[in-house]
Amino acid sequence: MENKLRQILDHCIDTGSEKDLAALAHVLEGFQNKIDNDYTQYIDGLLHMERKIDKEKKTCEITVPLNAVWNNSLDIVHGGVTATLLDTTMGTVVNAILPEGYVAVTNQLNIHYIAPGIGDTLHCKAEIIHHGSKTMIIEGEIYRSDGKKIAHATGTFFIIQKLA
Repeated sequence: MENKLRQILDHCIDTGSEKDLAALAHVLEGFQNKIDNDYTQYIDGLLHMERKIDKEKKTCEITVPLNAVWNNSLDIVHGGVTATLLDTTMGTVVNAILPEGYVAVTNQLNIHYIAPGIGDTLHCKAEIIHHGSKTMIIEGEIYRSDGKKIAHATGTFFIIQKLA
């Protein structure tokens, strides 16, 4: 596996444009951060997530730097990346306040895309708007670095017992 990875990496370095190499460096730094235990999940490392959780206010905020890796063919952030950031931020706040032995999983995610994801960073905020015994409803918003809102979402999360 190591030889194959070295061959791929060497080929990319030898033939990639400056834009390709910057994107590759971003991805590799994310993997390095995951491997060095700065992040618990690969997606957190790949997106270079900076997280702030306020359990008392029942909110979470995540900021990510933008990189060409996450862009679609229009050279704006892919809608799936926007959805991933919303789902992660909303799920983080839910799971942060649940008692030991319980977790929450996404049941439904409704996203309204408002503006293109461009700029230097995306900043997502999420807060719990309903906390029932079996479900929670969360609201989330993403803003780009110029302050423009790019997406608004609501999500329903099932509360379940953690599997042993």
